[in-house]
Amino acid sequence: LQERTVRAVGSNAEVPFDARVIAATNRDLETMVEERRFREDLFFRVNVIQLAVPPLRTRGPDVLLLANAFLQQCAARVDKRIVGFAPEAAERILSYPWPGNVRELQNCVERAVALASFDKITVKDLPERVRANRGGTPIAIAEEDAVDFVSLDELERRYVLRVLASVSGNKSAAARILRIERKTLYRMLERWSPATTAASASASASAGSTGATS
Repeated sequence: LQERTVRAVGSNAEVPFDARVIAATNRDLETMVEERRFREDLFFRVNVIQLAVPPLRTRGPDVLLLANAFLQQCAARVDKRIVGFAPEAAERILSYPWPGNVRELQNCVERAVALASFDKITVKDLPERVRANRGGTPIAIAEEDAVDFVSLDELERRYVLRVLASVSGNKSAAARILRIERKTLYRMLERWSPATTAASASASASAGSTGATS
């Protein structure tokens, strides 16, 4: 690694090579070096740039984005028409802590696609450990909301608005990222608009008042 040369077994000739080494680990290598359980010289040769990848449980609604990406890949591979996750299945996926990170999520989705009988993944298609996690701690939508756990509808609203903000309000681009029709996005935004919310609340209040008068 240091000299960028290799030598074949049984040969005295050194052959130069030009390559980048990308290494990944879930261990604390610095501590292992201090404890002499990992070679210090090797550590400093490969430790040029460090990228800390956060665990899946801290990624909020990104988990559903990944799950949907895996779903499309798996469904295409087995030629099944599956368009997404049922709300309860999405809730379980968001609340499960994913100790196995992306590999576990991918395996979970592959299993669900194989077992799915409908055009959406249901709770019964998920592994038992994920199905049983209903009472677990939900994933926060963002770091600043670490103690603000919300309903699935609110989670969807926040995420859609975040995607929209990331593309400077471009609804066509947002719809492509979300993999939904633009008219669907318009309906969602209309549903979440202050005027619509106020009208809905007013209608509910009027209905309650009428019922009380009767």
